[in-house]
Parts: sequence; C-alpha cells; structure tokens
Amino acid sequence: MSDRDLRIVIADPNPVRAAILREGLTEAGHTDVVVLDSFLDLEARLGAIRPDIVLIDLENPNRDVLEQMIRISGANARPVAMFADVSDASMITAAIDAGVSAYVVDGLKKERVKTIVDLSISRFNAFARLRDELAATKTQLADRKVIDQAKALLMKAKKIPEEQAYAMMRKVAMNEGKKIADVARSILTAAELLK
Repeated sequence: MSDRDLRIVIADPNPVRAAILREGLTEAGHTDVVVLDSFLDLEARLGAIRPDIVLIDLENPNRDVLEQMIRISGANARPVAMFADVSDASMITAAIDAGVSAYVVDGLKKERVKTIVDLSISRFNAFARLRDELAATKTQLADRKVIDQAKALLMKAKKIPEEQAYAMMRKVAMNEGKKIADVARSILTAAELLK
C-alpha cells in the first residue's frame, strides 16, 4: 500500500485544527481523508470507516478518549497519532499504553503532518513486529514446556532415556503430519485421562 492509498481519519471537534490537518495531508498527496467532528461513538464510527491511520487532535486529552483508543487499538490495531496542547507525563504514558503511535505536543503545523503520519506508521509497524515476536516466543516457551512434560511421562512410563522419548514423539509427529508440541499435548491429555 502506498502513502497515496491510505485511508486517514481525522478526529477533531475543532474545525480549524481539523482543517490544518486535512490541508497538510492534502499537500502530502493524501486524498482519502475523513473528518469526524466529535468523539461520540468513535469506536463504532472507526469500525465502519476502517481507516489505515487515525489522527486525533485534542486540546486536553482525557481518560474517556484514551479508553476508547484502548478498545479501538485492541481488535483492529492501526497507527494513531495524537496531537495535544498539554504535555503531561501521565497522559503521555496512558496514550502510549492505549496504542497511540505518536503523541505530539504543540506540534500542529501542516508542514509536519506527513512526517508525523510516516513516523506513526513506522512506530506502529515496529511495535507490531515486536508484539508478534513476543507472542511467537511465548508460544515456543509454552510448547517447550509441554514437550518436556510429555518426555518426562514417556521416560517414566517406558523407562527410556530422554533422547529416545523425544525421538518417539518426533516420529509420531512426522507420521501424522503434526507438530511435536501437538503430539506432546495429546500425550499429556491421555495421561490425564488414565489417572
């Protein structure tokens, strides 16, 4: 997807600020821009529009909007850039925790909009990669634990060494076209049933 294809939502109740953002986006070549002039039902409205990026401009961010951002970024994660007039460390932390990719204080200038959009997308993508890597690592650790438990059961039940227990699970996994972790889970389930 090129920059020109981005569907961008500007959420700002202030028409002057929204116009500044829209002008900056237009000058950067973005044509698919939707302006929402209130935060009422923001979650549902964004769900219907399905934007690639959301720009939110607030005079003073509040917890209600941040709670909506947490819900919005949960199921349909997307880059979010938040513009605010106030610099408050706790609010910045809450915004980042809510999934905001960029929190820009006193930086609403149309010349900066393209850079902020690019930065938001880059930071969002970097964070998404880290989140995916963390999930994969957690899965691998969980799989390793299950495999080790299944090996221990086989070693005890068949009185065989660890290497042989692992080789048995690997052979079953290959024969059945399954992952070793899935075979290990089956062994643990069967052992639980036989107790």
